[in-house]
Amino acid sequence: MLPRWIPAVLLACVLTSSCAHEYRVYDPDRHDYHNWDDHERDSYNRWAHETHHEDRDYKKLNGDEQRQYWEWRHQQGGHE
Repeated sequence: MLPRWIPAVLLACVLTSSCAHEYRVYDPDRHDYHNWDDHERDSYNRWAHETHHEDRDYKKLNGDEQRQYWEWRHQQGGHE
């Protein structure tokens, strides 16, 4: 039998890992998916700064703003 504290430790590891904050995002214009991870968040933050967009969660952008981001992102090169 496992000690009672092990499940709590495992849950804390899952909740605090960077994996818990990753998800996939669909780019409707290019018909492809992107992993929204730390690398993509860095690119998004750079886009928001360079284009003077309000710094808010990508999921809260309207469809036009999301398209603007992906257009900019694909123009940057080095995108998988």
